[in-house]
Amino acid sequence: MLSFLPGPILFIISLSLLIINTAIWSTLLTIGGVVKLLLPFLPVRRLLTRIMNRFMWAWATCNGGILYLISNIEWDVEGLDKLDPNGWYLLISNHVSGFDIAAQTYLLRNHIPMLKFFLKKELIYVPIMGLGCWALDMPFMDRTSAAKLKKNPKLKGKDLQTTRKACERFKHMPTSIINYVEGSRFTEEKRLRQNSPYRHLLRPKASGIAFTLSAMGEQFTGLLNITLVYPETSEKVLANVMHGRTKKVVMRVETLPVPKVDSEIYFSSPENRVEFQRWLNQLWLDKDQQIDDIMKVYQQ
Repeated sequence: MLSFLPGPILFIISLSLLIINTAIWSTLLTIGGVVKLLLPFLPVRRLLTRIMNRFMWAWATCNGGILYLISNIEWDVEGLDKLDPNGWYLLISNHVSGFDIAAQTYLLRNHIPMLKFFLKKELIYVPIMGLGCWALDMPFMDRTSAAKLKKNPKLKGKDLQTTRKACERFKHMPTSIINYVEGSRFTEEKRLRQNSPYRHLLRPKASGIAFTLSAMGEQFTGLLNITLVYPETSEKVLANVMHGRTKKVVMRVETLPVPKVDSEIYFSSPENRVEFQRWLNQLWLDKDQQIDDIMKVYQQ
């Protein structure tokens, strides 16, 4: 609607609206978090979590409204038709920009439960953000470093126990957990530094997804392999969106069977870990070709 305005003006409008939108729903999430702390009754907490998830849905929907206002983005999306809003999903995705989360929560918000992320335990102490994420039942992780394990072997397996405990609440409420398995946003500089074998991707890391599957794999009804592409550019995507310059966003969703990962076998068997990494590498090789095909179509 306002895409005719100059880029700098669109940036100011989009930034202002984004701040207002985030502030409103973050405040409501914080209030909900306080109420959850004061009323530690399981039925009440579950009800509040459902309400908090609707707040996140509203945040994602309002983000879509902001994008509609400042730009004419064409959403090219495939693979949403067979998803279940009441299912349990583990998502893996390539990671292109800071805009990815906003785009994916907006596009997926009516098709699967609202996305959740594994967060570092330290983030729970961040004002507003920490309490809001806790109110949304985001799992906070306290990963044991290799150095600590070497000093105290008794800590082995503690991470898995912590993950399972954090995920126990998901048994009673449909949940979607997303994992950006590359561990970092893609840049050409990072790709060259890694000596990545892919043209459009960084090397995938298997440990995070294997850890999640070993902790709660039996709960998932599907593994969603998501490919996200910005055909016009893979650099400074967020800035381009806020300036109204991004015109196309492509997302492909492939539903796969949930791999079975036995924690005792996986973490004690190097051969098993290599096999799982090989499976993920092949998935990434196919994704890399898919991105290349999409780019060629839009660049013609």
